Amino acid sequence: MSTHSSERRSVVTPGLDPVSLGTLPPLGKVPSRMHVQAIRQERYGDPAQAFQAEVVKTPTLAPDEVLIAVMAAGINYNNVWAARGYPVDQVAVRQRKGELEDFHVGGSDASGIVYAVGQDVTGIEVGQEVVTHPGWWDANDPWIREGRDPMISNSARIYGYDTNFGAFGQFTRVQAHQVLPKAAHLTWEEAAAPTLVGATAYRMLHGWAGNTVTAGDVVLVWGGSGGLGSQAIQLAKLAGATPVAVVSNEDRGKYAEKLGAVGWINRHDFDHWGIPPLVDDTEGQKAWTQSARAFGKQLWDIVGERKEPAIVFEHPGAATIPTSIFVCQPGGMVVICAGTTGYDAMVDLRYHWTRQKRLQGSHGTNDQQAIAYNKLVLEGSIDPCLGRIIAFDEIGLAHAQMARGEDVFGNTVALVGAQQPGQGADRS
Repeated sequence: MSTHSSERRSVVTPGLDPVSLGTLPPLGKVPSRMHVQAIRQERYGDPAQAFQAEVVKTPTLAPDEVLIAVMAAGINYNNVWAARGYPVDQVAVRQRKGELEDFHVGGSDASGIVYAVGQDVTGIEVGQEVVTHPGWWDANDPWIREGRDPMISNSARIYGYDTNFGAFGQFTRVQAHQVLPKAAHLTWEEAAAPTLVGATAYRMLHGWAGNTVTAGDVVLVWGGSGGLGSQAIQLAKLAGATPVAVVSNEDRGKYAEKLGAVGWINRHDFDHWGIPPLVDDTEGQKAWTQSARAFGKQLWDIVGERKEPAIVFEHPGAATIPTSIFVCQPGGMVVICAGTTGYDAMVDLRYHWTRQKRLQGSHGTNDQQAIAYNKLVLEGSIDPCLGRIIAFDEIGLAHAQMARGEDVFGNTVALVGAQQPGQGADRS
């Protein structure tokens, strides 16, 4: 179902003004305006200034969309990029496609309560407690109508980054297929913590035929104490694999071990990061290779045998890709979903083609992968790794800290409708 703005309809309750943060209107009653943390083009730059509290109109719904009262919202790196307006000015991109809003309400992880559904939505009822997954697409896309993976379609987007009215508002607008049941044993903030990173990690490890994670595999996980890494370690362990974390200090290494890593490597013990010296720089190449081999040997020492990673779980990008390709086993896969240290990564093709390694991009999740991941959460097999709970007005600061690498272990979550950790908001 297409979701052009001309097909959307208002679901607001006439005369109902915004309710204060920490309260909810009567179930199914939608205010005409809502509190948000918004980004505008004139504020692009430091996320601490780019995000500002505003009151905006509550979004309308297309026939296949759902409106959710947000109780808690996860913080992810994608809205660091949105706040900078780089590498993509998301407001400008959407305006060129006909959207009228001159602001961006981000947030790609939400837990909350269904408040309204579009006329074509079935199986979702007002009052249900839910979480969202980040994959968004146009069901009329020819690629999708042919039965292909929707997350590779031209219309694929990440909700709350490419799309507006994400989780950093009192109400969020999602497509119905993004709605998943909330695990009853989790608090609002725990439930909001893991879905984007967890479903992304699930796709990276299980989504690429020929190189899916299997029992006995060694899996090298960059950033093992962070949001993505903490989920990857658990998923690899559940598959019977042997995860090894790369972290920046001992405390982060011990945290990764608690999640299932067999050991950890401190990246500060090595100095060969970034683009290696040119091939004709003999001494430079020798020094780089020695350091990369020492890194690989430490991995062998942790595993207890000379066994390279079948999968390298990547997201730093420019600083680490050369090492990832170097240490990956022949026929193995380096799978990457981001480039937080830069996008201009270098691959030494000697180690790539002769040893027939795979460098695989991975982005978001499709429905099947998100459902499979959420099933593990519902069963209690996955720890959401809630690291820190923040207030709604700290969303900009939290993104600035994440951009500087100061984020805590696991995932950071902002309270929106939830007044206190573990408690729902009162209804007016």
